[in-house]
Amino acid sequence: MPVQAFVFPGQGSQSVGMGRDLAEAFAPAREVFQEVDDALGQHLSKIIFEGPMEDLTRTDNAQPALMAVSLAVLRVLEREGGVDMKRDVALVAGHSLGEYSALAATGALGIAQTARLLRVRGNAMQKAVPVGKGGMAALIGVDMDRAASLCAEAADFTDEAGRTHRQVIEVANDNGGGQVVVAGEMAAIDRIIAIAREQGIKRALKLPVSAPFHCSMMEPAAEEMRAALADAVINAPVVPVVANVTAAKVTGPDMIRDLLVRQITGTVRWRESVEAMVGMGVDSFVEIGAGKVLAGLVRRINGDVATRSVGTPADIEAFLAAR
Repeated sequence: MPVQAFVFPGQGSQSVGMGRDLAEAFAPAREVFQEVDDALGQHLSKIIFEGPMEDLTRTDNAQPALMAVSLAVLRVLEREGGVDMKRDVALVAGHSLGEYSALAATGALGIAQTARLLRVRGNAMQKAVPVGKGGMAALIGVDMDRAASLCAEAADFTDEAGRTHRQVIEVANDNGGGQVVVAGEMAAIDRIIAIAREQGIKRALKLPVSAPFHCSMMEPAAEEMRAALADAVINAPVVPVVANVTAAKVTGPDMIRDLLVRQITGTVRWRESVEAMVGMGVDSFVEIGAGKVLAGLVRRINGDVATRSVGTPADIEAFLAAR
């Protein structure tokens, strides 16, 4: 029997129409979308199924939307396919907001509460930095150490008067396979792209995001989430969660609460998380929800493990048939 980890996608995996076929085919999926709609007091499922893409990609919508799709898939696997998280899954992890989906999947958070927390998180992250002041860039063909070195070089600049200034630019995501994402002040983002190209880095490109996520500029959002999470009911997960900021297992509710706050400004250590799960015996990764981004990242990190993405009725049928 394979030792499975379920992993849950983050922002960027969204697409208009995701989950619609699930809702049409399965009552348990419809129940999840309705629960999220009710929790938010908004017909979010209509935006998920019909768009427009401009509304779906708004951070405050995209975060609960992606969680809803992931949990709809999981609910179908559990109710229709007999999948039991505690019995069938060794570990879970999620990329950024996907960590909330992972926690909901393990019973650490309720679905309605998760939707409300992600709405707060999305709003807080969006307003933490004025639009245009910060950004993110992907560096392809570098490891974590090289990216950190480039950040240190790009952080400093000299003004017309000859004074040296330091701007924020930090590693936001270590995605593995030579892909590192950095975040910070926009001028520093422009500088790191120029430096990377000068130094012959394979590829460096600005990402189409509205804020510099997972860096110290997000501190106002972290404080807002600290307040929101203080009142949240967090249970011990039925399956250990590998946390973004530590790349280690976490099961205690108080530690989960603390790590979710730290995650706002901390690096998403995805490469290390996957390596840690493999080190704990995982040989099969199942991406639960929209898109196939995480399965691709896992394959680049470790080509020896099995990967599968489950996000549609056909995917569910194939996954259950292969069990």
